[in-house]
Amino acid sequence: MLGLVELFSLAAGATVLVIASVVYVRLVRFGFDATRQPHPARVHAGQASRVELSVRNTNRRRSPVVIVRDPFDRGRRWARFLLAPLQPGETARAAYRLPTERRGVFELGPLSAQLRDPFGLAQSVSDAAPATKLTVYPKVVPIEPLPHTLGHDPHAGADHATALGRGGEDFYALREYQVGDDLRRVHWKSVARTGELMIRQDEMPWQGRATVVVDLRLGIHDADSLERAVSAAASIVSACWQHRSLVRLAATDGTDSGFAAGHAHVDAILEYLATADLGREGGLVPLVDRLRRDGNGGALAVVTTSAAGDSDLGAVNRLRGRFGAVWLVLVEGGGRASGRMADAASGVIRVRTDDDFGPAWNNAIALGRATTAGRR
Repeated sequence: MLGLVELFSLAAGATVLVIASVVYVRLVRFGFDATRQPHPARVHAGQASRVELSVRNTNRRRSPVVIVRDPFDRGRRWARFLLAPLQPGETARAAYRLPTERRGVFELGPLSAQLRDPFGLAQSVSDAAPATKLTVYPKVVPIEPLPHTLGHDPHAGADHATALGRGGEDFYALREYQVGDDLRRVHWKSVARTGELMIRQDEMPWQGRATVVVDLRLGIHDADSLERAVSAAASIVSACWQHRSLVRLAATDGTDSGFAAGHAHVDAILEYLATADLGREGGLVPLVDRLRRDGNGGALAVVTTSAAGDSDLGAVNRLRGRFGAVWLVLVEGGGRASGRMADAASGVIRVRTDDDFGPAWNNAIALGRATTAGRR
């Protein structure tokens, strides 16, 4: 248009360069097979977790220099590596740490390998590994479990297992062999019959019951109080489960785990709490009334905030006749506490969002136990 040969030459050269770049990334073949291993795949918020990557050249030729990208949390963050040329069948390894400051279920990947031409004008992208998931449980602090209760709980009444036999063939039950079991307790008659190692269980396992209620209503929480409430619920569940109690989690959104004590049960509760969020549906009063009608006994912990109303506190107060002990965890910061709060439970734990939940809970549990012992 301007009649300048220099500009025409420059444009022609740029066009040829772009075409050459596209041809380069199309002609250069590469193929990778990658594996990704998060260690561990389930972690509590704040704990360390790392990913180990292994990339193998599956092509018959030496691979080119490629960029390996592994996105995290739907591409909001990613790990990026420059992969040097690999001989056919050769494997390269790398590792990186994952951010675990927030609870949730996060997606890792898919892992991609990007080939770029030397001028960075064109690229070819190939997926090397599918996506996997990382579960970040809520933060769990070491605390005392809910105390054992007597009375309505049909499983209560003893703090220790009861031996049913002193020798011979007197035993409580058979169970599968686990690593570390004493081989002298193998029940050989069952082994001969089933072909599997079975262990005699000479003691009846004692199991109390612990129910944890978490209030997830939208109107009583802010962002900080929600995280502290979820962390408190997860800590109580973990402490009671480690104390061999049957645990149950119920939430105002309608979730009810039921009573159980296995690893899978507790993992399911913690995974639910990892993604628990506020909602408008449900309420604390209907949930508490249903627990009162069920009458499952044991110990109960209700986790809510200082914005809970008088009707909520009255419903919690009515549970004292159906449970051996009722504890109220009150996360302050969502509103003003009612004056009736101290009468709504066997013990009240008031926690500010910037306080440590562990000492406040342990002090209240110790005080409650001392008070109960004094009454006896």
